[in-house]
Formats: sequence, structure tokens, C-alpha cells
Amino acid sequence: MYNIKTMNKIAAVGLERLSAEHYTVGDDVANEDGILVRSAKLHDYVFPDNLWAIARAGAGVNNIPVERCSESGVVVFNTPGANANAVKELVICAMLLASRDVIGGAAWVKARVADGVEVADVVEKGKSAFVGPELYRKTLGVVGLGAIGALVANIALSLGMEVYGYDPYLSVDAALRLDRHIKVVKELDALYANADYITLHLPYMDATKHTVNAAAISKMKDGVRIVNLARGGLVNNADMIAALQSGKVARYVTDFPDNEITLAEGVVAIPHLGASTPESEDNCAVMAANQLKDFLENGNVKNSVNFPNVIMERSGVQRLCVIHRNVPAVLANITIQLSNDGVNVENMTNKSKGDYAYTIVDVGSPVDESVIHDIRTVPGIIRMRVI
Repeated sequence: MYNIKTMNKIAAVGLERLSAEHYTVGDDVANEDGILVRSAKLHDYVFPDNLWAIARAGAGVNNIPVERCSESGVVVFNTPGANANAVKELVICAMLLASRDVIGGAAWVKARVADGVEVADVVEKGKSAFVGPELYRKTLGVVGLGAIGALVANIALSLGMEVYGYDPYLSVDAALRLDRHIKVVKELDALYANADYITLHLPYMDATKHTVNAAAISKMKDGVRIVNLARGGLVNNADMIAALQSGKVARYVTDFPDNEITLAEGVVAIPHLGASTPESEDNCAVMAANQLKDFLENGNVKNSVNFPNVIMERSGVQRLCVIHRNVPAVLANITIQLSNDGVNVENMTNKSKGDYAYTIVDVGSPVDESVIHDIRTVPGIIRMRVI
């Protein structure tokens, strides 16, 4: 029986993947083997000794102490692509809001009625304050061509836009998802120089913090319109406010409001609605639960942010799942220990990710407890379990 702690409300369709026969699930569960979380902050959370995995029902993991998890041998999963369609649709909405002052216009109409004015008599005169350009035949720059960015780039083409894309880590799978008419550039400056609209789809990390700053904005077209539904820290707020005041940036739409940026002229601040659809929440919950289940039951790792993806069909009678540092001799020492005990390795796979690695070993006979103990003491091994 596995104990799963829920740190937020997780969609029921996801929790249904964890049967009551094998899982105890709830927000009051203690000594948990796994955690399901959405936005709850875990940086100060004390991990129980039994914790093996945290599954985030969403893409960003800023609320999870990933490095501490790695050092403790806790696998962190996210759900890339599960909310992609929801965010894609809001990006299109945001681009339209960046073009025409729909929000301001709607507020103006309500204000006229509240003032006792016959609104039908004044709309033709008043509407000129809220006009803006069409998306058709404009150029969109998509910064980050992952699951969401690729969808945005492709749909922008169908809106009649010219599309530039930039992603220094563009994978083969992501490239195959892109329409051939998208101009993928190797330098951000080329995208900045051509784009009338720019939308950000980057993870937030030290390397991407304040990607949009004064220096970057200076390379953009005058009157550029910027959409950020990825992470607030990708944009330097002070530099953005200055660019809006000068007219260099015509409009900034952000899904990450704070007191510094929200009231600035030219800002449309949305209350973090990017993935807020019932379909997206269901997709994320199902994907997170499935990944957590497959890891706990089979040791398979898919969509981990701190350990490599390692998936292997079950064979043999026991499976050893070894979390270790990416250093020499670990694999050799594991196989030596098994060989000394007369245990045959039926199948084995190993992959690394940065400083860490993960190995699955299927064996043809049960491993003696003393051998398991000896393997756990091999230099470089962080944690091991037998399933």
C-alpha cells in the first residue's frame, strides 16, 4: 500500500488512477511515499524519510525545492503539454487584448450607463479611443518552441501572421510539430528585429530571468506588443514600465500580476488563468497521477525535471531502482555485488542528467538482504529500492 499526500485539490479524474486497493490518498496522509501538488509551496516542507516522488500537476516547478529533492533522492515530475491547449487559447486572447483595448472599451460602456448616458448614442464617438491593429499580416515572435510555443506558432500561421520562432534547446520532437512556414532563428535579436508581437514560452531559471529587459527591448520594433503567460520573472518589470511610458512597447499582457506592474499604463494583468480550464486541470491530474503510479509500482521515470527519463519493461523476479550520482564505477560496483551473490542480471538500463543518474536492474532471482545493503553503501548511490 502506497501513501499519497495531496497538497492541493487534485481533479478527481486523476485521483481515480490511484486505486483504493493499492493507495491511500488524501491531504491528511502522513509518512507519504508520494506527493501530488499544484501550486502549494513546498520549499519549507519537511520531507518524510519515505518520500520517493513529487508529481506536479502542471509544468512549472518553482514551488518545489528541486535541488533539495535531488540530493535526497526524491524524483520530481511535471506534466509538460497537459495544459498546452488551454494556454494556447489564452495566448490568442492575450494577443487580441494587446491589439485592441477591449477591456478599457467595455469598462467605458459600463461607466456611461452608470452616468445615466444613453450609451447607444455615444458609442460611435467614443469607440475611437479603443481601436487597435489586426493580427492579420503582422509578425509574431515566439520565444520558446516547446509544447505550448509550437501550438501558438502553428495557430498564428492560420490567423494569417508571419511567425518567427526561437529556441536554443529545440528538440527533434518539437521541431517535427512545427509548420514548415515558421522561420526558426538562431539568435533572439533576429526575432526581436522583426516581430510586431512577442510571446514568451520559457521556463523560469537563472539563465532566463529578465530575458525581456531594457537591452532586449531596445532591439525590438517601436510599438511592439508583448505577451507573457509563462513566468513573471522572465520580464524586468521596471524596464517594461519605462518602455511602456516611452511608447517603445505599446502593450504588455501578463498572467503574473503584482503591485509593481498591474497599474502601469498599457498593462493588461490577468490573474494567472493560463491553465485554468477544467479540461487542463483534468489532463494535468491524470498525467501526474499516471507518472507517479508508474514510478512507484514499476520504477519508470517519465517527465522528471531532476532525473533522466528511464523506462524499461518488467522482466525477471525483482527490480532494483537506483538513484545515484553521475560518477564512474557505480554500475560496475552494482553488477559486481550481484554477481558475487550469484544473481543474474536479466536486463538493465541507465541514464544520466547533469550530476545525477538513474539505473533500473531486473534480476532473475531474489537478492539477499545483505547484498542489497552492500549495494546501498556503494559510493555515489543516493537511494535504492527493490520492487
